Amino acid sequence: MLHKLIDHSPDLKRLRDEGYEIQIRGAHVLIGNIPYVNSNKGIEFGTIVSELTIAGNKAGKPNNHVVFFIGEQPCHKDGTEIAALIHGKNKTKLADGIEIDRSFSNKPSGGYTDYYQKFTTYIKIISAPAQSIDNSLTAQTFKLIDSVETDSPFNYPDTNSSRAEIVSISDKLKNQKIGIIGVGGTGSYLLDFIAKTPVDQIHIFDNDEFVLHNAFRAPGAPDSSVLKETPIKVNYYCEVYGKMHKGIVPHPVLVTKDNLSELDQLDFVFICVDNGQSKKSIIDHLIERKKNFIDVGMGIEITDDNSLLGLLRITSGISEKMDHILTKDRIPFVDGEEEDEYSKNIQIAELNALNAVLAVIKWKKHCGFYHQAENEKHSLYSIDDNSIINEDIES
Repeated sequence: MLHKLIDHSPDLKRLRDEGYEIQIRGAHVLIGNIPYVNSNKGIEFGTIVSELTIAGNKAGKPNNHVVFFIGEQPCHKDGTEIAALIHGKNKTKLADGIEIDRSFSNKPSGGYTDYYQKFTTYIKIISAPAQSIDNSLTAQTFKLIDSVETDSPFNYPDTNSSRAEIVSISDKLKNQKIGIIGVGGTGSYLLDFIAKTPVDQIHIFDNDEFVLHNAFRAPGAPDSSVLKETPIKVNYYCEVYGKMHKGIVPHPVLVTKDNLSELDQLDFVFICVDNGQSKKSIIDHLIERKKNFIDVGMGIEITDDNSLLGLLRITSGISEKMDHILTKDRIPFVDGEEEDEYSKNIQIAELNALNAVLAVIKWKKHCGFYHQAENEKHSLYSIDDNSIINEDIES
């Protein structure tokens, strides 16, 4: 796939055809064997790294003028630094297999039109002092370098993370099997958000059909033909999100005591079901197996002045601390239609999405993606006063 990307990109192909050691690793382009002079007036060889912008099946216009460098600070032939290049000197892990030592900034008027112009401009600046010492030195070795096919779960490179330079942070989410039990309103948004992360697999459990009311509380806009076919939800979502993420695994079943063992393979589970008895058996099983999970819920009511108010709830069970789940009655185990604190089964897309957002943020905190200050285990968002109450804070 990556060689095809070079073949379809005139600028990248030109770099390869002219003998530069170009390769693609995930969402980055690298050119190695760049000769330069170091501070001791010696000749060394480094690698230039740039974020990769993709447009369709080829490279797009570079989104910025900065490049990264693996190597020492390039110098003039007298050993003084090429000051015009200096941008940053922090050693940083950009992604698996890519650890850079510094960054350079050289911006032409209007920016770079393509990667050929960007790379050759930096190569000339970096290599000129070395070539003035030995004119046989060149980065054009005509050595074919294989591009690295990463073990990405995506069907295309995650250039969003590379542009923000947070690939190494996103990698904290890798190697996980996630479960979402119930892909109705909140569960479908959870799938939407988690499908954009590099987890290995996302197992979705639901035996319901995707019908008309689902279209108004789920992400996206399904075609009317889908609603006429009334597909099983998990099959529909597998087809939609499988276009992006390779690891969507549908389970067209209701999770009951008879099939709880299917959850044992998972690393983290999101529970988005209203049936209290089913939820109780799921949570008891996860606690017994010390499986990390988050249970979400909402209770919305109609007020006397004909407006809506209520609460969104996010309760987490982390293997090190789960006693609050049962001892403090944090999760209601009555069915959604019964009268209790979370009784009203009103579902509104933005509230489903917000409930999912808060759950995903909590999961990412647990993974170290976001910084966690208080390590709360139970949160309530109040709609009418826009407040969040955090409880069961682990010291």
